[in-house]
Amino acid sequence: MTCQICGAWLPVGAMFCGECGSSRTATVASRTRPDPRPNDTTIIARLPRQPVVISVPIPTPVPTPVHVPVPEPDAVSIAALPTQVTFVLNFSTGERVSVQGSGLIGRKPLPQPDEIFDHLIRVTDADRSVSKTHLEFGQHDGELWVSDRVSGNGTVIRRPGEAAEALEPGRRYVLPRGTRVEIADHSFSVV
Repeated sequence: MTCQICGAWLPVGAMFCGECGSSRTATVASRTRPDPRPNDTTIIARLPRQPVVISVPIPTPVPTPVHVPVPEPDAVSIAALPTQVTFVLNFSTGERVSVQGSGLIGRKPLPQPDEIFDHLIRVTDADRSVSKTHLEFGQHDGELWVSDRVSGNGTVIRRPGEAAEALEPGRRYVLPRGTRVEIADHSFSVV
């Protein structure tokens, strides 16, 4: 059988022509359609051009700066400012890090987009027992605190003369000097 539109050979059971895409039952007469709108002579009217508005910036006067005297700080106000105390962290890997302020400790510590830290301390851990961001630390009133960052293997602190305490993730724990902090298979002491 052949296509009645283009004359191409059609295989048995074909519904459409592979060459022109016509239906197997299509004829030349059925493919010729009359114009559905023979008297359509619509004229498209053009709208008048809209005026173009050009904005010109109007200069505004620049205010003149007013000098306000700043009082000199006295000894009392300087003493009221919080001071950053330096702590030394002695790691079981042999590293010693002096810290002030805040920071993160882990295999590859990474702060959240809205967080800013003074220190990012990397712990060398081939066994990957330490989480990427394992622990957060900071200072409050001259004391060092730590907080577990939902680490995989947890954190344990051993304060001098006290029993070991497992840290609850997200909670801050104040560490006196001499405290040992165990982060998975590694540890550090606060000096």
